[in-house]
Amino acid sequence: MEYVSAVPVPQSRADSASPARAGGRRTLAAALLLAAAGAAVVLLASGQTWAEGHAAVGGGSVPLRATGQNVTGVPAALAIVGLAALVAVFAVRRAGRLLVSGLLALSGAGAALAAFLGADDSAALDEKAARTSGDAAETISGLTHTAWPYVTFAGGLLLLIAGLLALRFGAAWPAMGGRYERDGSPRARKPRAVKDPERPEELWKALDRGEDPTGV
Repeated sequence: MEYVSAVPVPQSRADSASPARAGGRRTLAAALLLAAAGAAVVLLASGQTWAEGHAAVGGGSVPLRATGQNVTGVPAALAIVGLAALVAVFAVRRAGRLLVSGLLALSGAGAALAAFLGADDSAALDEKAARTSGDAAETISGLTHTAWPYVTFAGGLLLLIAGLLALRFGAAWPAMGGRYERDGSPRARKPRAVKDPERPEELWKALDRGEDPTGV
């Protein structure tokens, strides 16, 4: 009678690390895509017309409009900060990576909040109306708002989500210029062996690579 062993066969280190590496690549790609798209949307939408109206001048009226930059420059500024934070995620590790990931998330949240608060703003057009008419008490009339503030809001949310992904999964992402083992730990670079230490050209090649040809 044959017996079948019930002892489980252990998985290799490479097999167990593969799902983690694949998950890290997916979250990294998602964060990069969301952050880039979010920043682009915020910067584009901030330059569009957010509000329109008319100012009374003499016996007629003059059409006026206000872009997102006229209403508030916060979303565009925070979008740039968010992009810088995303790049910094790959340049730092551990606590530093956690810090810049939080900055990325806060940049997205701040951009979204500023856009939402500026969606029904009239102060920018009131100032334009006062300057156009020459009357400090003049306010805008026939005020209408566009959907661009809400597009900016959506872009800020994309940045926020990218920051949350970085906070949750950033520890598994590679660092800029780092060499990693399959389990994510740093791996020391092994110097190449000099083929023929008696030949000057081999010694010069080793020196160019920053290695010690003597092996000491």
